[in-house]
Amino acid sequence: MSSEQNATHSLDPLVTDPGVYRVLLENDRVRVLEFLDAPGDTTNPHEHPDSVMITLSAYARRLSFEGREVDVELPAGETAWLPAQEHAGVNIGTTPTHAIFVELKEQAVRAPDPSVHPLGPAPRPLIGIPLSDASSDEEKAWGFA
Repeated sequence: MSSEQNATHSLDPLVTDPGVYRVLLENDRVRVLEFLDAPGDTTNPHEHPDSVMITLSAYARRLSFEGREVDVELPAGETAWLPAQEHAGVNIGTTPTHAIFVELKEQAVRAPDPSVHPLGPAPRPLIGIPLSDASSDEEKAWGFA
């Protein structure tokens, strides 16, 4: 979906929070967004497709969806997988949040578990160690198992 087409979708972050999101690059496969806000700033409910998030500054946010909240703190220079999700957020840090989101336009290869609504970045699996059948339900819900 292009930004023009997405602009008609009310949960597109470019529509819900145009002052903090801007498009850096877009083609038929990805849309790259820059996000920049200040301590205490809030975002309206919006959604992201499956994305890769790169933090350019320390990232401290409280994300919420339908009464659930999760605090996310990441250092500058972190790269994280962000499964498709809807949320609102508030900068709970002491510095501006500056991040890049590489939104994928292709459909997910694996259908998400409809009973789990991800909130924030996915936990990182240990690199080089395969997950077994004994993986936790959370790991399976995030698609790591």
